[in-house]
Amino acid sequence: MTRCAICRKPFTKRSMTHKTCGPDCAEKYGREIARQLAEKQKRKEAKAERLNDKERKEALKSKNDVAKEVERIVNAYIRERDKDLPCVSCGTFTSASWEAGHYVSVGANKTIRFEPENIHKQCHSCNHHKGGNAIPYRINLIKRIGLDRVEWLEGWHQPRHYTKDDLRGIKASFKEKLRELKNGI
Repeated sequence: MTRCAICRKPFTKRSMTHKTCGPDCAEKYGREIARQLAEKQKRKEAKAERLNDKERKEALKSKNDVAKEVERIVNAYIRERDKDLPCVSCGTFTSASWEAGHYVSVGANKTIRFEPENIHKQCHSCNHHKGGNAIPYRINLIKRIGLDRVEWLEGWHQPRHYTKDDLRGIKASFKEKLRELKNGI
């Protein structure tokens, strides 16, 4: 014997789809199923609306907004990559806050703005109060990546004008790299 889906009383099924013991319970069961379907449809519509809102917000972002998002992800990647290293300029292991300092500033060359070899962990004092502390930065950077790579960073680079799609690709790439670093992959 089977139990009724509404009142839980035992009854004998007449077919595989028979779920209730009588007409009163069948009516209640029908209303309950209809209510559940309506709720499911409502949740589905709300999810589609949230997704649509997200896409519209993304489309409204300026290139500068997307570039700032990329910069946040790249900086997080650099801080994670260099977490066991000292400040590239002064060599300290203690700082109130760690930052991702550029060797060649963004103002000097936007083309290598997101180049990982151009960005290293730096203490707040060196990055802000000492203007990047460039001379010790260069000396220690040569030790880390080699003179030829430092000279490449200092050299001329073909100007690059990133599109929103380029920036979103860079963002996705660095998000993946950051995830791999954090998970030890």
